[in-house]
Amino acid sequence: MTSRKTGDTAWVLEPILQVPHVVAAVMLTRDGLVTGYTDALSQPSAERVAAISSTVQGACRTAAAAFADRDKAEVRQVVIESDHGYVLIVPTDHGTCVAAYGDGEVRLDLLAHRVHSQVARLGEKAMAAAPRGADDNAPA
Repeated sequence: MTSRKTGDTAWVLEPILQVPHVVAAVMLTRDGLVTGYTDALSQPSAERVAAISSTVQGACRTAAAAFADRDKAEVRQVVIESDHGYVLIVPTDHGTCVAAYGDGEVRLDLLAHRVHSQVARLGEKAMAAAPRGADDNAPA
């Protein structure tokens, strides 16, 4: 597996592929732009997956808010089960998402655990690299 976009996303996606029967994974921005994808996908397929994943998340946020009779809702994960396998989409707290696809033999619990673990690592890395505010450098 290699990251097939600029930026180093292999450290996020590669561990997901280690789950048996996981076929592909994509990292994307919340608005549907690809930031990385695995070798099983072509660039056009990865772009299509990213756009669809972004749209699905938006629809799920709207549906969750409507069911809860609220103005908005955040989605923690989206699971799509088909006759071909499972799609799992997990947003991060900083505007990106990880989407993974496993065939019909994948253990969904293992896939979900690994994707959520990687999303947590992404969050930790983002927090560690967060720029300091202007007030942080001011003398007390």
